[in-house]
Amino acid sequence: MSSKKAPKNKYVKNSHLSERKLRELPRLFCADVTALSAASLTGLNRSTANRRYGMLRARIAEACEADSPFDGEVEADEGHFGARRVRGVRGRGARGKAIVFGLPKRGGKVCARIVPDVARRTSTQVVEGKVSKDSIMCADGFAPCDGLVGWGCRHHYGVGHGENESVERGNPGNHINGIEGFWGYAKNRLVRYQGMPKEDFCLHLRECGLRFNMRGRDMYKFMLRELRERPLN
Repeated sequence: MSSKKAPKNKYVKNSHLSERKLRELPRLFCADVTALSAASLTGLNRSTANRRYGMLRARIAEACEADSPFDGEVEADEGHFGARRVRGVRGRGARGKAIVFGLPKRGGKVCARIVPDVARRTSTQVVEGKVSKDSIMCADGFAPCDGLVGWGCRHHYGVGHGENESVERGNPGNHINGIEGFWGYAKNRLVRYQGMPKEDFCLHLRECGLRFNMRGRDMYKFMLRELRERPLN
């Protein structure tokens, strides 16, 4: 008597879940359905859905790292995420907040990285890994971004936030509206995850970046292609 082997799953290695369910979870994830609701809709337990959602976010982070360097016109700015401002504690890097350095290519993708500080060396290291030296950089007018010229950036323009500017007067092309739009999107989205463990913040931030980059496109097709090329472990 011959026995047929179960068909190989294209999306997850050595999984006891059916391929149908493993396609359904990314679909619900891309539709921004919570893990709790996804568990109910697919008949999975909550811990399984949470674990799979975490694996999808980890894959998104890997895909973001593999992106090619940006060229053309690129903006740079830093944002602060976390608890409400502590009374009496002000300024960049206020206590209890995570510092994120953002780089959007105008008309293209955004890249966001958690950084330990707003020192010139730190911002330059982020830019070196994600931006071509032939790019035109627009950044807010704080000192760390001055290092972009020393790094070798062809053009670097500053916008003076100290003067409540988001666009330079007389030069409407010099602005950081793109990254400001991403900060608003990410902060509004992450409100739902208040109380998340600090170690999970990076994955949620990368997810925000992908969703922002995929606006107007089919994120589900993108995720299925990623999983077919490199199935989850």
